[in-house]
Amino acid sequence: MAAKAGDDTVIIKKYANRRLYNTQSSSYITLDHLAKMTRDGVDFKVLDAKSGADITHQILTQIIMEEEASGEQMLPVNFLRQLIGMYGNSLQGLIPHYLEAAMDNFRANQLKLHKAFEDSLGKNPLAKLAQQNMAMFKAAAAAFIPGAGNDAAKPDGGRADSGKGGADEIAQLRAQMAEMQKKLDSLSK
Repeated sequence: MAAKAGDDTVIIKKYANRRLYNTQSSSYITLDHLAKMTRDGVDFKVLDAKSGADITHQILTQIIMEEEASGEQMLPVNFLRQLIGMYGNSLQGLIPHYLEAAMDNFRANQLKLHKAFEDSLGKNPLAKLAQQNMAMFKAAAAAFIPGAGNDAAKPDGGRADSGKGGADEIAQLRAQMAEMQKKLDSLSK
């Protein structure tokens, strides 16, 4: 595909009028779109439309500047001062690799912590009770608010008019709620 470099890198062209063009989707996009693509893990490269120069670094820096300016400040002033102080330093070439490794370690630890938290919830009776309460709440919401339940779990796509009567579905939900209530009562004893 001409819109990609390699197999999975989306090419974004930046024109002189500051417009960004996604060659994969054949549409103009904004920096917000690029920020979302970054958060979603989409690999992209931004090229100057006229010269073909890779300007991905400048665009990513611009996204960070806009995020910082909008009140979503993540970079402390002292860190920024130290970073600026490293420009021109003899260790400047090591900093990008160090920061990349530090961010990779942070991400890995974040994933481990998230998994440990999820695993501990599985062993916690209060967490199980909370999950059951949430399931009961969803069932109740589905009974009283059309479309509020988990429509994807239903074989008919969640449509009440797909062969089964609405009364049958409500009766089924009430039976499920009664069963859940029995389980909750047995857990609380």
